[in-house]
Amino acid sequence: MSWFNPAAIVKEISKIRWPKRNDLLTNSVQVVIFTAFFALYFFGCQFLISLLLRLVGVIR
Repeated sequence: MSWFNPAAIVKEISKIRWPKRNDLLTNSVQVVIFTAFFALYFFGCQFLISLLLRLVGVIR
């Protein structure tokens, strides 16, 4: 297996820029807020469509 070279793998891993703790925390908070916003958005859309369908009499 000429493509498998442990020294080359270690060299490539050392090139990775791992995020700092503060960056990781900031990005995680952004993802949670973004997810919560879209959860509320889709819940609101579903609620409004359901309300409209009930007013029209399509569903009970």
